[in-house]
Amino acid sequence: QVQVVESGGGLVQAGGSLRLSCTAPGLIFDDYAMGWFRQAPGKEREAVSCISASGSSTYYADSVKGRFTVSRDNAKNTLYLQMNSLKREDTAMYYCAADLTRVYYEKYVLPKETEFGYWGQGTQVTVSS
Repeated sequence: QVQVVESGGGLVQAGGSLRLSCTAPGLIFDDYAMGWFRQAPGKEREAVSCISASGSSTYYADSVKGRFTVSRDNAKNTLYLQMNSLKREDTAMYYCAADLTRVYYEKYVLPKETEFGYWGQGTQVTVSS
């Protein structure tokens, strides 16, 4: 049984940093591209950043480019999201999930929520001013 668990969220001041982690016991981790999504109150869940199965290609939403960095350690079955220069608008529940459609991210691809599975319960990130 696959269980995806996110951690590392919390309350941080604007301009600060957080590092999210995601583990997936039971998932053949290096077979899957993985993604981070977020959902703010009253808004739809959106793709934040994704990384290919090998780690060689990535996707970033325009709103986080230059501030967030996605990485993975396949030996540890762990996905990371380093978030720097946090803004109030980054406040959301952050989710980790496996891409069931692709293993590699070509330029101009836009990952969609419906293409992902094995969702975790999420970790809350709150950025205060």
